Amino acid sequence: MACNGDHRLDRRDLLTRAVPACAMAWLGVCKLPWMGVSDLAATQQDQHKFDVPRELTMSVRRQIQGEYRQFIGLIEALRAELGEPELIRLLNLYSADNGRRVGETQAQAATDTSFRAFVNQFRPPRYATTLTHEVVEDTEKAFELRVTECVWAEVFQAAGLGGEIGHAAVCNMDYYWPPAFNPNLKMERTRTLMQGHDHCNHRYVDTG
Repeated sequence: MACNGDHRLDRRDLLTRAVPACAMAWLGVCKLPWMGVSDLAATQQDQHKFDVPRELTMSVRRQIQGEYRQFIGLIEALRAELGEPELIRLLNLYSADNGRRVGETQAQAATDTSFRAFVNQFRPPRYATTLTHEVVEDTEKAFELRVTECVWAEVFQAAGLGGEIGHAAVCNMDYYWPPAFNPNLKMERTRTLMQGHDHCNHRYVDTG
């Protein structure tokens, strides 16, 4: 693969084409309501909730690892070929586009695109099997989550792709999702588990 600037769009397109649809779904549109409290009933005291078998004995952690295996392989290959700065640039472009698509798709399907409708999708027990999170601010104009465990961060870090690479591949889309759903919405964040902090502080704000 050539490394000159003339092929930047091709590389970006390669990222989009090579990521399995199931992996892209996990990032946004298909984060489904069934990922909730019912799954926690099976949790064993000696077994972390990310490892509890579900659907043909596959745990959430193993499912995410499977969904992202090809994407992670592609990232590793591009890192070796392009170097980390160019890889991170391309991943940020890809995840920004993905975030916009997620927000636009949700908005088109929604009957309510208000701030309240948007943040309601993040309230526990939603994502209870993939995140450990709590609401720490909940007003008419602001909604903040504190996330202390994230299966995506753990999977990428275990693959040696945490830090800025994992943030660009997965977490960056979070900034582009809210305004694509409603132009008055934005996300603020200063910490992520992916980058090695002790928690993520997702704060959604209604600027309207």
